[in-house]
Amino acid sequence: MEGALPGRFKLLLLLQLAIAYLTKAAYINQQEPLGSKEELTSPLTISVPLFASLERLARLVDVSYCLGTSGIRKPFQCLSRCDEFPELTLATTWSTGILFSDNCGFIAIDNGSERQLLEANRNDAANERQGAIVVAFRGTYSITNTIVDLGTIPQKYVPYPSPDDGGESPEKPSHKCTNCTVHMGFLESWRSAREAVLPELKALRAKYPSRPIQLVGHSLGGAVACLAALELKVSLGWDDVTVTTFGEPRTGNAQFARFVNDVFDLNGRTDLEKRSYRRVTHVDDPVPLLPPSEFGYKSHSGEIFISKSSLSPSETDVHLCIGDEDPNCSAKDDSTMKSLLHRLLHFRWTTSSLQAYTERMSFPARFKLWQLFFAHRDYFWRLGLCVPGGDPTNWGRHSYEHSYEPHDEYL
Repeated sequence: MEGALPGRFKLLLLLQLAIAYLTKAAYINQQEPLGSKEELTSPLTISVPLFASLERLARLVDVSYCLGTSGIRKPFQCLSRCDEFPELTLATTWSTGILFSDNCGFIAIDNGSERQLLEANRNDAANERQGAIVVAFRGTYSITNTIVDLGTIPQKYVPYPSPDDGGESPEKPSHKCTNCTVHMGFLESWRSAREAVLPELKALRAKYPSRPIQLVGHSLGGAVACLAALELKVSLGWDDVTVTTFGEPRTGNAQFARFVNDVFDLNGRTDLEKRSYRRVTHVDDPVPLLPPSEFGYKSHSGEIFISKSSLSPSETDVHLCIGDEDPNCSAKDDSTMKSLLHRLLHFRWTTSSLQAYTERMSFPARFKLWQLFFAHRDYFWRLGLCVPGGDPTNWGRHSYEHSYEPHDEYL
């Protein structure tokens, strides 16, 4: 399977992996939460209710990959996993381009679990409180190309749009982002999507004022969800915003990472499980370490790390991380990978024949290119293909056998 990858793509992917893994050890000023190291140590495994919430959201963001292909239709129908969410009602979808190169997603009304619906039928007040407004941002299959093409072109970031950018700046913003820059490609993706997303969200917010906003995204969609959430909280002043991303790349510089931490209080004394921003990463997935730090990019806090390489993880395989780049999580050193990539960089600087090198180069089994590609898609399920039951590699796999529902605070 590895041999089927085009040579240029293999070189591109390997070089990006090399830069990311070789520079991750050089980060400085790692932020830590308030308190002593004895108060918080990692890794901490997550609770069963939080695990249930993350697994559910992974299936939900998988649905977004139907956009650009067969589509999603009202009330909430698609070729993939829509029938697993009878409690959702589609509000709208958007797409800013063609096929897999665009930015797309959907907004849906989450009417709550079966338990909540039964309670709502008995209590009119409960009917207003239950549920959420869900915004899902689809990822892209060209995430590596996006990072390479624009990784060295940071864009100045202002968390609230100017009037000529389609929005009004708040008179007294709750947070300021001084000297912040973000990846130009990610920022342009959000600017394209916001024209469709914000008017719909504002209308739904007026109709359901008590329902929280829940943003979810995979890959590029995770970076866009980050920028969207910041605008909702800082510019519009919406406090009840929760973000969950899977395989989110580094979106901006160190100042931007600090800004995200401040807005979501990710380095405060908040219970790690109750953080309103969950940045889920996976062992062997290189994308959360891209663009590399030598280009000026830095991860923000809120990481939840899946330590099991293969599907399916359990709650004991998922860990709460501390600080921006917890050495026990995705930023941890991997001497085998670093040694391999040192060899790759040496080859890249001394010869131009990738094919000759890869033919004689022995890749450790866990570092096969196709495995690294799948690692970016393996978040509770293999994400990214809109067919019945999801990606065919999920067929035959039993659903996670949990006899519980996510608590309301995790929905």
